[in-house]
Amino acid sequence: MTLDLFEKFNTTIENFNQLPSGELNPFTVVMDKVISPTEAIINGRKTILAGTNNYMGMTYNKQCMDAAIEALNTFGTGTTGSRVLNGTYNGHKKLEASLNDFYGTDHAIVFSTGYQANLGVIATIAGPKDYVVIDADSHASIYDGCAMGNATIVRFTHNDPENLEKRLARIRRKDPEAGILVVIEGVYSMLGDQAPIKELAEASKKHDAFVLVDEAHSIGVFGQTGRGVAQEQGVEHLVDFTIGTFSKSVGTVGGYCVSNHPKFDVLRLVCRPYVFTASLPPSVVASATKALELIKDSNLRVKLLENSMRLNKGLADAGFNMGTTGESPIAAIIIDEQNTAIAYWQMMMQEGVYVNLAVPPATPNGLNLMRCSLSAAHTFEQIDYMLEKFISVGKNLAVL
Repeated sequence: MTLDLFEKFNTTIENFNQLPSGELNPFTVVMDKVISPTEAIINGRKTILAGTNNYMGMTYNKQCMDAAIEALNTFGTGTTGSRVLNGTYNGHKKLEASLNDFYGTDHAIVFSTGYQANLGVIATIAGPKDYVVIDADSHASIYDGCAMGNATIVRFTHNDPENLEKRLARIRRKDPEAGILVVIEGVYSMLGDQAPIKELAEASKKHDAFVLVDEAHSIGVFGQTGRGVAQEQGVEHLVDFTIGTFSKSVGTVGGYCVSNHPKFDVLRLVCRPYVFTASLPPSVVASATKALELIKDSNLRVKLLENSMRLNKGLADAGFNMGTTGESPIAAIIIDEQNTAIAYWQMMMQEGVYVNLAVPPATPNGLNLMRCSLSAAHTFEQIDYMLEKFISVGKNLAVL
């Protein structure tokens, strides 16, 4: 008897089939109509969006939309080719120049997704004789970049500089000449906690390691000009590679890596996810370029963090078990039982609030989370409504 290739997914299929069908299934949500960065029609009901990573609210910014429409009318819907063939338009070069201006770097390379940026850069620059040392709570794209490459992978305890230094010292004793890449995130996507980049980077440099920081959830949010946590902590000079995405604060899709390494541009010839993927559509490139310009000089960061503190403090004061302290626009409530978490999500939807249900294996330490990601476009009235519904549902389910 031939083994079914899908046999290994049976447990996942069984678990999914136990969930309700239709509008009460947290993993099959359909946006019928998006009204604004903070509201949509879902299942015929007007719903506050509290889980979209639309941190700056750029998805409906008129200047970004106008730039996209102009590019669409001028260049059409797509490039139909990779960057090394016919897929480089003047807009792509302008976007990379804008990234260099934004970060103050010499080199920038744009990928078709943020996931591909991590996948391509990590898999390419660390080879068979090298080591990639990653935070245990790293994003799936970082893990997959490690799996795609041929380097030796070492994990260190989440946000623990002392544990990182022990790992690096052990590598150096074993292989004094090895190339080492340390990969960390500015803000971790599930719980919203910041990395102590200064201490982690200093430990890395002590052992002659390169440092890569994924600022996907912190671009636009932290730093004087929105470059992320490394800028916020004043340690950009210790970071060799910065990865980011356009799918959150920038409000569209795509990813990038910036660096001052003099040989960085060779990635355009050797990085397979870059070489063999069609380039971003001109409309996306144009809106991303405009959004970067707006984010750099924006005061939206102040409003976003005010919103974050209002929600996080309100939830903590109500007695919820929080995974964050309000240091980022992510608010995560820890729910002990997965069935309770699912019921919580369903009841919040019925109350007109969409949040993310996050469960293992997507979460660290097997946690079940009600995860919110706020926007600068949210009003205090909307946040207070979220708080009211979180508290009432929490009492209903005996979480509070």
